[in-house]
Amino acid sequence: AHPGTTVLIQGETGTGKELFARGVHYSGASASDPFVAINCSAIPEHLLESELFGHERGAFTGADTQKRGLFEFAGHGTVFLDEIGELPSSLQPKLLRALEERKVRRVGGLKETDIGCRVIAATNRDLNVFVQDGHFRADLFYRLSVFRLELPPLRERHGDIELLTGFFVDNIFREHGVRSERLV
Repeated sequence: AHPGTTVLIQGETGTGKELFARGVHYSGASASDPFVAINCSAIPEHLLESELFGHERGAFTGADTQKRGLFEFAGHGTVFLDEIGELPSSLQPKLLRALEERKVRRVGGLKETDIGCRVIAATNRDLNVFVQDGHFRADLFYRLSVFRLELPPLRERHGDIELLTGFFVDNIFREHGVRSERLV
C-alpha cells in the first residue's frame, strides 16, 4: 500500500495485528520515522484527544505546556490506532477530518498543522456491525479501510507458529544475555 494509504487490520485477539502493522511500517520507505502505537480503549476520552492531536498551553486544567500530538510526533512514520472500534463517538469526526484533510488542530489551538504519517488501525470487532448499529461512523470506517486486511487466527496459520516461537524465544534469550538455541 502507498505510504499515505490508511490500512484497517481486522482479526481475533492474538492474531498479531500490531506485529503486522510494525511489519508494514518497517518494510516501507518511512521505516526510519517513528512507529507510534496507541490503544484507543486504554486512555480516557478526555485525554485521548490530547494524545492524538496535542494541546496548547492553558487548553485545560493541567495543560502547563504545549504538547505535540502523536500525529505530529510520527512525522512521516506510522500511527497505529489499536482497538479503533472503541474510539469514542465524540472523537470520530475529529479523526475523520484529520484523515481527510491531512491536518490536525491541537486542543485549544487555532492553527492547523499538516501531518504526513500513515494511519494503520486495528480491531478485533466487526466494524460493519458497529456501523449498522450506529456505534461507528460509516464515513470513518470507509476512510480507515482503504486497504483492509483480515488476519486469520493463529490456529489456521500453522506455518507461523514456528516463526513466532523462534522470535519470542530469541527476544527472551537476548533480554537475559543467554546465547540463543533452536527449539525445533
